[in-house]
Amino acid sequence: MAYVRSQPNFLARVDDWADWDGAGDKALFCPTPCYKTVVRRNKNTNKLRLVTFAAAFATFAAVLFARTPQARIVQLSPAAIPGVPANVVKELERRGCTIPQEAPTKTSSNVIKGEFAKPGQTDWAALCSVNGVSTILVFWNGSEKNPAAIAPMEDRIYIQGFKKDQFSYSRGIRTVAKDFILRHHDTYGGPKLPPINHQGIDDMFVGKASVVWYHHNGQWLKLAGRD
Repeated sequence: MAYVRSQPNFLARVDDWADWDGAGDKALFCPTPCYKTVVRRNKNTNKLRLVTFAAAFATFAAVLFARTPQARIVQLSPAAIPGVPANVVKELERRGCTIPQEAPTKTSSNVIKGEFAKPGQTDWAALCSVNGVSTILVFWNGSEKNPAAIAPMEDRIYIQGFKKDQFSYSRGIRTVAKDFILRHHDTYGGPKLPPINHQGIDDMFVGKASVVWYHHNGQWLKLAGRD
């Protein structure tokens, strides 16, 4: 059996070391310099354990975040959408926009063109996502100057879960014509319609409902869409 001489005429069994100072290791009944060395080593060990735990927790948190539904939204750069005018792409990039994609989809979505102001004028509209919020930007006559901004909504609102670990981003925009607007107004009602002589933007929660944004006299009217 091993013994350590800690004081004159005093023997302490190694098996009887006490757990002092909450250090987690057993301190020796030994002279002060020896005791300080043991405690210092224990404190250093605890610091190392704390750093290791913090690193492991940070890694776990990063993995957990990456698995959240919002992190799984497919976001395309404006330049990845085919056919968009270069000046519109540049402005979207300047604003820090990415284009959230409906899922599942085989083609890129959420950048459209149409006659949203008046007949014969081609305008572009894009769903621009910045910091988890998507806004419809409308570029009049294809100009990057002073686009209209309508319907900012958090991306997370449009995430649907279908099965375990299967999520889908379900906001989409598309161009709709006069017949669509009149038909849905007749079905669902709403405020009196202005003269419908150009196209509108159907803002959809895919598989659920939609509203139509129609520009009239400098304002965006919210009209009935799908239900």
